[in-house]
Amino acid sequence: MQTRTMSVAEWAMLLALSVLWGGSFFFVGWALRDLPPLTIVFSRVLVAALVLFAFMILSGRRVPRSAGLWRAFGVMSVLNNLAPFSLIAWGQQQTGAALASILNATTPFFTVLVAHALTSDEGLTPAKLAGVGLGFVGVAAMIGRDALAGGGAEALMAQAAILGAALSYAFAGVFGRRFRRMGVDPVTTAAGQVMASALLLAPVVLLVDQPWSLAAPQPSTWAALACLGIFSTALAYVLFFRILSGAGATNVMLVTLLVPVSAVALGVALLGEQLRAEHLFGVVLITVGLTVIDGRVFRLIGRLRPSRP
Repeated sequence: MQTRTMSVAEWAMLLALSVLWGGSFFFVGWALRDLPPLTIVFSRVLVAALVLFAFMILSGRRVPRSAGLWRAFGVMSVLNNLAPFSLIAWGQQQTGAALASILNATTPFFTVLVAHALTSDEGLTPAKLAGVGLGFVGVAAMIGRDALAGGGAEALMAQAAILGAALSYAFAGVFGRRFRRMGVDPVTTAAGQVMASALLLAPVVLLVDQPWSLAAPQPSTWAALACLGIFSTALAYVLFFRILSGAGATNVMLVTLLVPVSAVALGVALLGEQLRAEHLFGVVLITVGLTVIDGRVFRLIGRLRPSRP
């Protein structure tokens, strides 16, 4: 069985998610000027957990009590938060936001392979491979050759770390499908995984970074952490799990192809960066790639094509 076609509402949520996660690279880069990676990751998941649990209480949802469910939240927190957030924040010290976003855009490649190996309903198809390939070429075109320049062992390790984050996201997408079968709604799933992340990371941050010994961050850094936790994590994961529960792991991970588009758009709108021809070319390729994977347009053309007498 193939992954089902996403609805218009799911595509809209996917686009919104790409903007929220595209902004995360900017916020992380800003916070790295004052804080070490682990402290940034801990602040991100702690703010998100507080926001989501407050929303759960206000909306009348019950805090889960099942030990099995919290074990699942713990595994999800490692795959979807702790490992990728830490690897990206550490790698972004060497690569910067642009290259980090293009490396993160390899997630659909890994997701297609992981989902094919571990699920029965998200098998590998030529359309998926072709669509993801076109999308990745579009991402590469948007970032440009200059972003891939640079070398040395540290740069190579940083790039490998971000690729490791992409692989971790792929496993998270497949693992996270179980929460729908367990009857857990997207808000509770998002809240549970970020709270588990905060609880698991707290002793590590206290031991390694010793936050009390760090210089006080600038007000802009506090603002970046707040935006990172509230918008790029709390709100983003509600959308992520809502799409995942309905459209599957392969579809939801297409967001990583859209994230660099959002990152470039945010740079143009908020930072005064220049929109270049390769950006427009990349958007076209990504759009074509998503169209190929979705398949809706091609099925419509097939139905409209007159049959032979």
